[in-house]
Amino acid sequence: METISYKCPNCGGGLIFSPDTQRFKCEFCLSDFAQQQLEHMEPESSTEQPDNQSSSSPQSEAAEEMAVYNCPSCGAEIVADPTTAATFCYYCHNPVVLSGRLSGEFRPDYVLPFTIDRERAVDIFKGWVGKKKFVPKSFYSKKQIEKMTGVYYPYLLYSCKVDAHMEAEGKNIRQWRSGDMEYTETKVYRISRSGNMDISNITRNALQKAEHQFSEAVMPFDMAKLQPFSSGFLSGFVAEKRDMGRDDFVSEIEQEVKQFATDKMRREISGYDSIAVKNTQSSIQTAEWRYALMPVWTITYKDKSDRKLYYFALNGQTGSICGALPVDSKRLLILFLCIFLPLFLMFLIGGLSL
Repeated sequence: METISYKCPNCGGGLIFSPDTQRFKCEFCLSDFAQQQLEHMEPESSTEQPDNQSSSSPQSEAAEEMAVYNCPSCGAEIVADPTTAATFCYYCHNPVVLSGRLSGEFRPDYVLPFTIDRERAVDIFKGWVGKKKFVPKSFYSKKQIEKMTGVYYPYLLYSCKVDAHMEAEGKNIRQWRSGDMEYTETKVYRISRSGNMDISNITRNALQKAEHQFSEAVMPFDMAKLQPFSSGFLSGFVAEKRDMGRDDFVSEIEQEVKQFATDKMRREISGYDSIAVKNTQSSIQTAEWRYALMPVWTITYKDKSDRKLYYFALNGQTGSICGALPVDSKRLLILFLCIFLPLFLMFLIGGLSL
């Protein structure tokens, strides 16, 4: 399997996509290039190391799980798990794209480039954590912040047309009194609604790993900014390929679409005291699935006290934030003692004085 690395034609340094300028820059000579220029460059490439084990052996299955590649820049081994599609060389820190992981049916249709760079992401993280109390300092230490990673997560996008029809019964009730008599008038109406609507880009995270909580919580993304996929956008970031397909979502999404169509027609019925839906029919036409990589900045943290995994995630395009924070129990205890002890002593002294 081929690995590629985009090199600066001026100095040979690795090119990295810059979210700030939306261009590709060299961190060594500070040259920068447009996407069109990158497409005409010849990236350096290497191939996966051969595996001497037979394809049916347990060793070959393990090798498939943790494949070994060679860095195009220094030749060092790069070990990647089955879904990693872009990473860094541990030795020379050169950005590497595992192009074979994103080929054939796993080649994305689109990519949504990062618009928030690392510096801004760190500032957002510090501002967010600074507003939280009782967070362990180790969660936002310098060493921890250095682990912040820009990741392209895989998503499946579903679009379709839906034709829907609804039959309902509406009632209007009028009451009045005349003399000693009270009257009630009930008018019953038959209501029929039909229509069709376009549904665009219902989004599903397509990665089974535990990190799916990051990629789901930071949605939505601005789909109008999608770009045709080019592996150059991945240079300088980590990328994951999908390990889930349309069959994992089609039943759930079709039900969601039909329910949405029913709810929309129901909301458009007005002018009645009560409405009872009698029958609904929906059919989905021209369903289309697309595959896209979306940008997320992440930090993960395993607390030593409870061994739980906590995280911070930032939408690399819109800047929306989510996270699960650890709590510093020692700081909570100190706060409790600072409040409880003075009150206890005050009541104790007050009781003795009586």
